[in-house]
Amino acid sequence: MRIRKKAWARPELSACPYYIEDPRELRGRWQELFGKKRPLYLDLGCGKCVYLAAAAKAEPEANFVGIDISYDILGVGRRNIQQAFGDKEPDNVLLCYYNIERLPELFAPGETDRLIINFCNPWPAAHCHKRRLTHTRQLLKYKPLLSEKGELWFKTDNDDLYLATKRYLKEAGFEITFDTRDLHALKDPNNILTEHEVKFTSEGITTKALRARPR
Repeated sequence: MRIRKKAWARPELSACPYYIEDPRELRGRWQELFGKKRPLYLDLGCGKCVYLAAAAKAEPEANFVGIDISYDILGVGRRNIQQAFGDKEPDNVLLCYYNIERLPELFAPGETDRLIINFCNPWPAAHCHKRRLTHTRQLLKYKPLLSEKGELWFKTDNDDLYLATKRYLKEAGFEITFDTRDLHALKDPNNILTEHEVKFTSEGITTKALRARPR
């Protein structure tokens, strides 16, 4: 579903101290801007930042970069982060607008420690499969950006995308280290819910999850 146009989004983002106008300038030196070197986690297609805000609060020992291709949705995300942190500005969050298909323009080889893809568009039509964020051609772009012990974390409600992503990961040379068709059945207290996860769970749809690392 396309988010409604929000005239206030870009001005508020421009005034936000943790929004990056030109993220290409930070390639290879993201840690410098954070000021404190921590594991670097990317939330690809961060959307309204419900997950990102909660994760950044729960894991202050990690640095998070949220990336999306919609200024409007990033504007909503910024407000959600602000609400989560209150009067205190987060020191482990940066946001930027960019096309994820061009991720290597933003990050140098080995610069990231975790790639997070939550409930991305499943692009169900066969002729659109290459647009999936987890498609093999995309994974081959992401793979060099991960550090030696880096991981890709993935969650979805879509059965076809879940099964296809398992295949894509193997084709791209990833080893799957975690695989479940029902994440909530594991009752993991450390699982951080996304906006879509809450919605789909209330409808009785299970969350499928994978974690993988480059071989």
